[in-house]
Amino acid sequence: MASASAAAAELPAGRGRYDGSRPDRHRSGPVMLALGALGVVFGDIGTSPLYALQTVFTADSHRVGTEPVEVYGVISLVFWAITVIVSVKYVTFILRADNDGEGGIMALTALLRNCRLKTRRGKAVLVALGIFGASLFYGDGIITPAISVLSAVEGVKVAAPGLGHLVVPITLTVLTGLFLIQRYGTGLVGKLFGPVMALWFTVLAAAGINGISKDPAILKALSPTYGAAFIASHGAIAFVAMGSVVLAVTGAEALYADMGHFGRPPITRAWFFVVFPALTLNYLGQGAIIMRTPSAVENPFFLTVPGWARIPMVLLATVATIIASQSVISGAFSVTRQAVQLGFLPRMTIRHTSEREVGQVYSPAINWGLYVAVVVLVLGFGSSAALASAYGVAVTGTFILNTVLFLVVARSLWGKPRWLIALGATVFLTTEVAFFTANLTKIAHGGWLPLLVAAAVFTVLMTWQRGRTIVTRNRTQAEGPLLEFVEHLRTLDPPLHRVPGTAVFLDANPDTTPLALRANVEHNHVLQERVIIMNIQVRNVPHVSDTDRLTANDLGFDDDGISSLQAGYGFQDEPNVPAALRLAVEHGHLRSQDLDEVTYFLSRITLVQSDEPNMPTWRKKLFLTISHNSAHPVEYFGLPIERSISMGEQIPL
Repeated sequence: MASASAAAAELPAGRGRYDGSRPDRHRSGPVMLALGALGVVFGDIGTSPLYALQTVFTADSHRVGTEPVEVYGVISLVFWAITVIVSVKYVTFILRADNDGEGGIMALTALLRNCRLKTRRGKAVLVALGIFGASLFYGDGIITPAISVLSAVEGVKVAAPGLGHLVVPITLTVLTGLFLIQRYGTGLVGKLFGPVMALWFTVLAAAGINGISKDPAILKALSPTYGAAFIASHGAIAFVAMGSVVLAVTGAEALYADMGHFGRPPITRAWFFVVFPALTLNYLGQGAIIMRTPSAVENPFFLTVPGWARIPMVLLATVATIIASQSVISGAFSVTRQAVQLGFLPRMTIRHTSEREVGQVYSPAINWGLYVAVVVLVLGFGSSAALASAYGVAVTGTFILNTVLFLVVARSLWGKPRWLIALGATVFLTTEVAFFTANLTKIAHGGWLPLLVAAAVFTVLMTWQRGRTIVTRNRTQAEGPLLEFVEHLRTLDPPLHRVPGTAVFLDANPDTTPLALRANVEHNHVLQERVIIMNIQVRNVPHVSDTDRLTANDLGFDDDGISSLQAGYGFQDEPNVPAALRLAVEHGHLRSQDLDEVTYFLSRITLVQSDEPNMPTWRKKLFLTISHNSAHPVEYFGLPIERSISMGEQIPL
């Protein structure tokens, strides 16, 4: 037998710290939100021109040639990959699939729970696919900061070869600084990074125009016929090229996952008016340079700018690639919060970093977990070239899963016609499956890494969800209905002995009996003269005024000293139970003497590993381990530790 002590879920299971609707999520001006989105959302995809085309033409010992049909074909593939996957699929369609304003594959997973499918098994499989897609996002999330910052700092080797040995130390220093500033929130990060990325995209466009001026014929590559002709005439070579072309669209999933930070309109405006045009012009400019000078494939990006501007461009590119890490970091915060809300992770510390934007959050545990993983990658691989082979598998896998889940939501939840679903599946899945297949060759050369991370995360998420379901069912049965318990107390003969003082029992579910209350009555056979069953609700507004904070209920009897008190807080408010009780006195819900001697009771459950075949033994052990890391309610709710008592009972797993 194994056991673990788990804190009572004083918040509703699976809902994190949010409930209800989310009105007026984003109240900053549209320009500021779009500028912030440039700094947080588009860093990853915005720095792809640094290495995407270079990788296409140099991979596998320069297997892709520089003949016009090949250059036009590659540029066409890049342009249409960005158009179909990012502009059409993500920005135009998938950003509309939000869960209460949140984006990312976890949002689609949440929406699936409201879909009407023919079988429960089918829904369970789709939800599992969504969770695996979120796990793939974490796998990619540890690679992006490592490869982005390494590729930037490696410019030191070009500018000053004698300082090459400092690449890894400088990289680790930069990464440490990046993760340190996360606690100030994506709003502040966006204000810092937004202007830099606005300059970056302006320079991208200018450099692209400069390159196009060298060979304007490259504009013909915008036609999809060149990409189709390249695939038809260079089958094997085109397959190799597609494995690298996908680098041009990495960051699209982060764009979706970060939607909760800024909202769909600012991201859409920033993409179509700034990012997409700048990327298109830059890739065309690089293609023109390669057409004019085939040897430029070694570094086509920097050759699109005049010689006098290359050193400043190196400095700007260094900053931009550091910023590229931000999109996956902030995306990981959003995905984590949604995982908590959906019941796939235990209650974690999630800090809201903006009084104006409900979606801007920071998770210390995820932040520093990512940091440790990224540091290990930098030390283990040592260079961006070594990490490049691991890039792409997780991204393309997530693309496919997003498409499948989105099409199910569009059909089952929104009622879109079958012909439209079939058209979407044909266009999107054909493209994405081709990219995924091309990247499978990378698995043996490092692509296994994000898959291994995803498998580990998937195991944790599904184990917690399954274990929580079992524990919640068993706990609800042990708690029993609250009103029935209150009525039962009135029928006891002899009556229950009441002692002086006030007892406050925190409860996750206002309809069931707190385990601590039941244990106190059954084992101690006493109860305080005044009993308050308190439920904390966190609403989707920054602050809740004192006048709207409290709701009291006498639970059907006004002469037994037992009542319930619900306290509402905004997402920027700090839940504080003692302060709420003092406010209840001011509002007349309690008497001042009720607070003279208060004892706080927390419902704690001891999870006991049972012999029931509801979960494999190793998964039960994993669940018990995870349960130790849930946030402790004493500190969370501002309770005085010297007057807080934990009571409860064993709950089988």
